[in-house]
Amino acid sequence: MRLRGNGLVMALYLLFLLVPIYWLVNMSLKTNMEITSTFTYFPANLTFRNYEVILTDPSWYMGYVNSIIYVVMNTVISILVALPAAYAFSRYSFMGDKHLFFWLLTNRMSPPAVFALPFFQFYSSVGLFDTHIAVALAHCLFNVPLAVWILEGFMRGVPKEIDETAYIDGYSFPRFFLKIFMPLIASGIGVAAFFCFMFSWVELLLSRTLTSVNAKPIVATMTRTVSASGMDWGVLAAAGVLTIIPGALVIWFVRNYIAKGFALGRV
Repeated sequence: MRLRGNGLVMALYLLFLLVPIYWLVNMSLKTNMEITSTFTYFPANLTFRNYEVILTDPSWYMGYVNSIIYVVMNTVISILVALPAAYAFSRYSFMGDKHLFFWLLTNRMSPPAVFALPFFQFYSSVGLFDTHIAVALAHCLFNVPLAVWILEGFMRGVPKEIDETAYIDGYSFPRFFLKIFMPLIASGIGVAAFFCFMFSWVELLLSRTLTSVNAKPIVATMTRTVSASGMDWGVLAAAGVLTIIPGALVIWFVRNYIAKGFALGRV
């Protein structure tokens, strides 16, 4: 009886999660007239025009390209910076280490609006405004502390004797780190990369403030769908559906790492 009750609760929870996604897909296959005039559970006149607009209009599909470029750049940079920092926090004790670690986490807690104007002024003065690297570096302010926090938890779970044994066997630090240590924390790297990707993918304020034309991301494009004829709900819904796909693909490829991360790491 209890098992049946748990199954019912889980089914209701999944229904609660899937209804908004279904409704988004439903809207993306309707015309604006049908969306605004009638309430239907299925499209009365099925249309793929909304997806055609996104896939043929450069202002739309380039938004996805720009987003993927700076998100991948940010994920790579964040992981490369966080790996040695997390190793230092997990293996060594030095003056102010706890305060420095806490300071890193406070950067993750800070709202992006606090840093939008300084980043805008700085990047404008050095010629990085409206570039992919500008957004990627700005997102490092939040993703590097998160990656350090996650990776430090995994690294602390690896016995220090492994490091000492590798040094006795004649391994240099780079070789030990790449050949022995990183495979042991592969789950942590996968979890950290996943969260860096997702947080950078959905961030709006900094990506919109630091870009205008050449590197404008899809999340900024989706906020500019108002025209003289009103809101283009169908195209906006189609863009929302296509925006979900990269995150779903990332979850699919790193699903095993995420499961291990929640079970073993600091997530």
